Amino acid sequence: MTHPSTTKKLVFAGWLFALSLLIFYSPSWPSHHYTAKQMEALASRVGQTFWSQPVDGKGPSFGTTPAANAKLFRVDAVEAFQITALVGQAAKNPYYKIKRENGQEGYISPEQFLESLNLTIVTTDPAADDKRRIAEAEDADKKRIEWIKAQPWSPAIKEAAIKKQPIPGLTTSEIKNVLGAPSRITKVRGPIKAAEEHWFYPNGSVLIFHNNLLSKVERRDNKPSAPAN
Repeated sequence: MTHPSTTKKLVFAGWLFALSLLIFYSPSWPSHHYTAKQMEALASRVGQTFWSQPVDGKGPSFGTTPAANAKLFRVDAVEAFQITALVGQAAKNPYYKIKRENGQEGYISPEQFLESLNLTIVTTDPAADDKRRIAEAEDADKKRIEWIKAQPWSPAIKEAAIKKQPIPGLTTSEIKNVLGAPSRITKVRGPIKAAEEHWFYPNGSVLIFHNNLLSKVERRDNKPSAPAN
């Protein structure tokens, strides 16, 4: 039979061991236990660009100083920031120093950075697709204007074409270069039973062609008709 005092000693020793494990692996301590290899891995992010991506309107937070009790500011917009340095390496208490597009600098611990990565911090520009589409549209419009200026048209027709105003007498090919492709094309028989081609555009314009030439432009309401009573 175990003596009561022995039991108490064993319980106390077990409690001390559990407490030491809790302290060593506590989330508030890891920054003081980085190895040289881990520091090297953290430093590999220096010079890289990341983007803030708000979730439910809230973006990542950064400190004004590299300290746990630092005053925080939040970036609630989609914008790029660069990791410019890994400070606090000598004290084994590292923080990433970042620089925003507006020049403001801030700090974030590696733990907080990893928690936010792929949530409110991402490695690619969330607006990249929109920017690409805008750039492609601008490039296409530049080429469109260059093509119009190279045509043997009068200055008045060129000015109207640049403003995307359809001009009667232009061919289907010329109209496509001026306005772009229509959203829909239908072929019908006109009032005099001549073949017509109707080109429908998203703004409600309907271009009517006879023998491959634009003869008429109609404006139609894009809104759906009200149901009959």
